[in-house]
Amino acid sequence: MKKIVIVGGGAAGMMAALHCSAAGHDVVLLEKNEKLGKKLFITGKGRCNLTNACDVSDLFSNVVSNEKFLYSAFYHFTNEDTIAFFEDLGLRTKEERGGRVFPASDKSSDVIRVLDRECRRRGVRVCLNTAAAGLLTDCRKTVDPEGGAVTRKIVKGVSLSGGGQILGDAVILATGGISYPSTGSTGDGYRMAESVGHVIRPVRAGLTGIHVKEDTASLLQGLTLKNCFLYIDGEKKPGRHLYEGMGELLFTHYGVSGPLILSASSLIGDLLGEQELKLHVDLKPALTAEQLDKRILRDFDAAPNVNIKNALVHLLPKSLIPVMLSLCGIPEEDKVNRISREQRGRLRECCKDFVLTLTSLRPIGEAIITRGGISTGEVDPGCMASRKAEGLYFAGEILDVDALTGGYNLQIAWSTGYAACSNL
Repeated sequence: MKKIVIVGGGAAGMMAALHCSAAGHDVVLLEKNEKLGKKLFITGKGRCNLTNACDVSDLFSNVVSNEKFLYSAFYHFTNEDTIAFFEDLGLRTKEERGGRVFPASDKSSDVIRVLDRECRRRGVRVCLNTAAAGLLTDCRKTVDPEGGAVTRKIVKGVSLSGGGQILGDAVILATGGISYPSTGSTGDGYRMAESVGHVIRPVRAGLTGIHVKEDTASLLQGLTLKNCFLYIDGEKKPGRHLYEGMGELLFTHYGVSGPLILSASSLIGDLLGEQELKLHVDLKPALTAEQLDKRILRDFDAAPNVNIKNALVHLLPKSLIPVMLSLCGIPEEDKVNRISREQRGRLRECCKDFVLTLTSLRPIGEAIITRGGISTGEVDPGCMASRKAEGLYFAGEILDVDALTGGYNLQIAWSTGYAACSNL
């Protein structure tokens, strides 16, 4: 039996604690907050998108950074294993659109409750309000095959912010990134990893809203388009879509958000500032341009003597009508019977291709996840062990791996948390 010290009581940390204890180890779980799973509580708008029910092979196509690194982790603890794991703990799950898996109760608190309960049942020593300040290390000198001396660091525990230390045979860092710092993700793990020689890949926002140049977005604040098609193009490769998707788009005071934009932000965020990116939105993807023109004509024929702004109430959301008419150069008070064929054509084109200019991501503190982190080249993908220091392991968002929305990032947490225990 080994003594395992786990720093961070989020998804990855709790999963690591459970599997380490199941293997018979003495486990101490350190959490700087007053309760476990503080960030997990707010995931999925409080519903907690546990994983995705896609084929295991499809998990990789939804990973943005370093998907090959996750090959072993995903196959040793799959999305199917995740669902079975929670069902065995008494948490019923359900599958929704796009394979997203949620607790049947729609409450993230139920996910945290079963994990917390199981940790305590298995004898994990949970230390709340306890922050790790640094790694405790020794140095061991060995001789390499060519006769040269090699000095290797050995992690033997952690020092605590409030004073004192906890010794252990292994330390698993599951401290997360730096997004949502109010949940405790303040980059502590990066500093500890750097102290033993690890490289931290540049950290930046992932799965976040995007600012737009035009004022039209702020005029639409609060509007949600549920079934639109959008794509993003760059000026360096015109005609080649950098991202495309069908689903929900939300307008905010700063620009755009919603599931489609969150995923797009992780794919195109590094390009913002390097080139001008255009967001193209098809408001009526179910209709061809010809079908849309006929639809507009029917609405016009039904009310030839009313103002154009009132004639479009069945075609467009109310708040969108003045914006579209302004873009088309059509006065809101013009009667329908005065609208020319050319004006109707511009209206049709705007509905099929509503264009906004993307400028920058929202601050990383508001991002759902952190991109970047511990360089995967310095971590054993099979067991998440550090290649820089013996006895050190990593799990979850602290690693330079991230994915799109849909439950994939939590699957990374579960799988890497499981993998971090596989060689102990």
